[in-house]
Amino acid sequence: MPTQITALAVTKSYDGRLVLDSVTCSLAAGERTGIVGENGSGKTTLLRLLAGRERPDRGEVVLHAEGGVGYLAQDERLPPDLTVQGVLDRALGELRSIEERLRRLEAAMAGGDESRLAEYGELLTVFELRGGYDADARVERALHGLGLARLRRDRPVGGLSGGEQVRLRLAAVLAAAPEVLLLDEPTNHLDDDALTWLEEHLRTRRGTTVAVSHDRVFLERVTTGLLEVDADRRTVARYGGGYAGHLAEKAAARRRWAQEHARWRAEADRLREAAATTARRVAPGRAMRDGNKMAYDRAAGRVQQSLAGRVRNAEERLRRLLADPVPPPPEPLRFTAAPRTGRPDGERPRGAVLDADGVTVAGRLGRTSLTVAPGERLLVTGPNGAGKSTLLRVLAGELPPDGGRVTRRGRIGHLPQEPEPGRPGDTLLEAFARGRAGTADEHAELLLSLGLFAPDRLSVPVAGLSTGQRQRLALARLVTEPADVLLLDEPTNHLSPALVEEVEAALTGFDGALVVVSHDRLLRRRWRGERLDLRAAHSSAAAG
Repeated sequence: MPTQITALAVTKSYDGRLVLDSVTCSLAAGERTGIVGENGSGKTTLLRLLAGRERPDRGEVVLHAEGGVGYLAQDERLPPDLTVQGVLDRALGELRSIEERLRRLEAAMAGGDESRLAEYGELLTVFELRGGYDADARVERALHGLGLARLRRDRPVGGLSGGEQVRLRLAAVLAAAPEVLLLDEPTNHLDDDALTWLEEHLRTRRGTTVAVSHDRVFLERVTTGLLEVDADRRTVARYGGGYAGHLAEKAAARRRWAQEHARWRAEADRLREAAATTARRVAPGRAMRDGNKMAYDRAAGRVQQSLAGRVRNAEERLRRLLADPVPPPPEPLRFTAAPRTGRPDGERPRGAVLDADGVTVAGRLGRTSLTVAPGERLLVTGPNGAGKSTLLRVLAGELPPDGGRVTRRGRIGHLPQEPEPGRPGDTLLEAFARGRAGTADEHAELLLSLGLFAPDRLSVPVAGLSTGQRQRLALARLVTEPADVLLLDEPTNHLSPALVEEVEAALTGFDGALVVVSHDRLLRRRWRGERLDLRAAHSSAAAG
């Protein structure tokens, strides 16, 4: 397939902060590509550069699309007095202009002006290739598929909810049917039916699609390849085979790393042994013949000289090898249950580790009851505003309820939905070590062993970290503190998909109690445990 979009050595900074560094990538016509990475890594920046909405500081972006480019921004604000029909007409403006020109040319030719025939033919070809005759039908299909079929066309968008505005903008850009479609988080604010429709639409549409997304199910169902933006290196890596191929290549890279480390260790051990064995050897052990002591000593000297050279050679090779080590790959993340040692009865808590009876928080959480036993798993669901995050803060003891009571037994680990900004002036390592015994430097080895940060990141101020990097920091603190119960609020937010998969695997191996709030479709699909829907909890809810 011919290349349709190319980024050549693209670099982009904001206010002196480097976001993308000499990024080169290309996309072929007809590909469906997902852009992934943690929050703040530069995914939206890359998409805006590809769309021509921003210019790189260095390098260039080349895009060929005679059939037009459609772009869905994540945070665009519509003029409040614009009507629903106005939004749709604006998206179809180019097609409408072509259609209007065709009508004028038809009128001119009907009056005998045959000089317009060539222009008419060219415009008609463009109109047909861009689906001009099907435009109104596409509008209806998009509105229906995204749950907006009953929306009055004369209604001002200022009266729509934020979710409705996002879906309307998505419907408009899809109805325009551009050759290249660039979408920033298109699954936001969509229910299950709308998600299913969107995924099928993108799978079957002609043209090239590039979508920034954190939704693993969307990536799994739609994409044929992925671009991963690395927040630490500010680079972009390409993976084929869609989401499954991305994970497979990540796993293969980890295996190659382990093999390279094993070879490095084996070579270092071989050189150490060679140097030690050779150094222990002595001059020829043969008996002196003919009483020729001088000849015997000369031979012994030559051998000793040769052996000493071989020792020096092995030691030099070992020195060079050790100067450029291949570190071992980090072990998979593990959440650790609190140890039994140090407890009065030498056992984990008996009975419920969490018991909430009729807890309420005015205006934020309706009357809710639940019980969580040791080792039990509870998934909390419900619409935005139902009080899911508030419930977790109450359970963690960070927010006192206005009514009801909470009983806690054992140690609690809490991961909030939004990572804490940290103390001003703290470095990443200092923030990780805060509240722990010893100096910050004494915790560097532990932090690095998790594989969440490279050594050169430990001295970076927390204030300079992206949202995703701060989430990694919070995760690092959580996995290194044993707990009887983990309270996780949207734990897949802000992280790269590969790290999300690793976190899920770590949770599967955790034998303590677990309470999770999540909208992540794949996590919810894989969930094995109890569920609590807070839509039913505003009067009373129980689990366990």
